Amino acid sequence: MDWIAVLIVGVFIAAGLGVAVGVMVARKQGEREGRGLRGEAEALLEEARKEAEILKKEAVLRAKEEIFEDKARVEKELEERKGEAAAAEKRLQQRELNLDKKEENIENRETRLSDREEQFQKRDGEVERRREEVEARAEEVTHHLERVSGMSAEEAKDELKEGLLSEARHEAAKSIRDIEEEAKKVADKKAKEIISLAIQRYAGEYTAEKTVTSVQLPSEEMKGRIIGREGRNIRAIEAATGIDLIVDDTPETVLLSGYNPVRREVARISLERLIADGRIHPARIEEVVAKVAKEIEQEIKDAGEQATFDVGVHGIHAEIVKILGRLKYRSSFAQNVLNHSLEVSFLCGIMAAELGLNVKQAKRAGLLHDIGKAVDHEVEGSHATIGADLARKFGEPKEIVHAIAAHHDDVKAETILAVLVQSADALSAARPGARREMLETYVKRLEDLERIANSFDGVAKSYAIQAGREIRIIVNNDRVSDDTAVLLSKDIARKVEKELSYPGQIRVTVIRETRAVEYAK
Repeated sequence: MDWIAVLIVGVFIAAGLGVAVGVMVARKQGEREGRGLRGEAEALLEEARKEAEILKKEAVLRAKEEIFEDKARVEKELEERKGEAAAAEKRLQQRELNLDKKEENIENRETRLSDREEQFQKRDGEVERRREEVEARAEEVTHHLERVSGMSAEEAKDELKEGLLSEARHEAAKSIRDIEEEAKKVADKKAKEIISLAIQRYAGEYTAEKTVTSVQLPSEEMKGRIIGREGRNIRAIEAATGIDLIVDDTPETVLLSGYNPVRREVARISLERLIADGRIHPARIEEVVAKVAKEIEQEIKDAGEQATFDVGVHGIHAEIVKILGRLKYRSSFAQNVLNHSLEVSFLCGIMAAELGLNVKQAKRAGLLHDIGKAVDHEVEGSHATIGADLARKFGEPKEIVHAIAAHHDDVKAETILAVLVQSADALSAARPGARREMLETYVKRLEDLERIANSFDGVAKSYAIQAGREIRIIVNNDRVSDDTAVLLSKDIARKVEKELSYPGQIRVTVIRETRAVEYAK
């Protein structure tokens, strides 16, 4: 209550100040009015004293009221704090009760755990005792068996293991042989059915076209006009088309020479139009070649789109469609590559349908498998690798890319789709009438086949048969064993693949026989 004391002191100070003020006022009044006014000053002083007394009483009353109010407030706060303290004490008592219960439960659990641990220790002792008895009994039985059998336990284990392994190997080999034979029978039968069905259902045309490399002239006089003064016309044609013109002694004929079949076709059509028009000079040559090149470009695009439409494959990148159309002017052994690609696509679709595979995916792979041939004269590498790179570049699925890359075993075929493309490609190229070649080339290929076969040690005779589709090799049985015959067939096949160029595939058969001859006398 320090502040109350301060307040009371303040009241007395105020009263004192009032008295002092009164005194000062009286003094000043007395000084002005003179000593004769002392009585009036005393009256004023008395009045000031009364006012100070009144102020003092009012201050004391206000102080008492504030003291009572503060006391009531403090008492109320004390009551509230006592209630809170009682509630907190009650909660603490409840927590103590809970902790006592938990402690009791924990003690009960510890007691039960101690009992169980004691039981487990007794059981462990019993188990250990029984285990020792069993081990002792087993050791006794083992010693008895060793004495009876005359061999140790390790020797018996080794003998038993060897017998089981030998029996298991024998059974496994027998099972593997049976499974392989059954699988080969079923696979061969099914493969023959699918291939024969595909061949029967697809009726392809016989090849009837050959890449044109010559242009017929109406007369010998036209050769001079094609050459032009000082050879300017022929140089203009070669510069515009990128194709060499060969004007020789062949009557009324000009030969076109170039690796790019599209450029050769542009040169052929341009030259025929120039001859028909009669106006042959450098400016006209450039104009005609430019116009023909645009026409051929549109024909290439149309041919690619028509091929995709015929097969029923959509969503192919426009650049691949254009490359596909260029195959219209590419031939292989006189077989048009675009027609060959269509055949492979249809055959793939037929075989995929028989096997329950994705027909559209198979047709797509078959159609695109030879797109590398459209640019194989411009890019290094095999046409299978080039085609796979093109397909990958223009967003074809990885299954299609792999089938293109593997259709000539440049990479190992890892999917059924790749094997289907290989089979369909071989069927389209090897069927009778699909391809043709010159007689001299054909005879030379047969001679080369026999020459390659005869170059290997142990070969007695060799015969190229079935129009060069197969070569049969007879070996000396005293120099070539059965195992060596298998390796010999592989080596000859690899050398044929490396040295010869041929359509389809060639079968290499090595024959080894042993004859026993005796005479009855």
